Amino acid sequence: MTGGRRTTGNQRRYKRDTLRRVAFIRVAQRVGIPLRMVADALDSLPEGRTPTRQDWAERSASWRAELTVRIDQMTRLRDDLSDCIGCGCLSLDRCKLRNLDDNLGDEGAGPRRLLVDELRDDG
Repeated sequence: MTGGRRTTGNQRRYKRDTLRRVAFIRVAQRVGIPLRMVADALDSLPEGRTPTRQDWAERSASWRAELTVRIDQMTRLRDDLSDCIGCGCLSLDRCKLRNLDDNLGDEGAGPRRLLVDELRDDG
């Protein structure tokens, strides 16, 4: 962070726009927005003034699709694990996460059943 100044008591003081940017970053991190998207949003903000509600609304609108993908992914994970939670071995006869003969390995690395099509295309 830049723009801070030190007081005679050696405390750091930051301008309001800097503090708002930090708050913006923390909220984005909390909901899982990738740092590259946060950086892009911050790069487009005006320097030297506190961002307005409209500034934030415009930047966060682009995150809706990303959040929807993440919500869908988490919902699928929750639903697919409903029979396995507490088991730990994933050896149930009808486990939705089972990967017979490692067929999903042909699609690439990572949790293939948990990745939605949009994320697979980006990877």
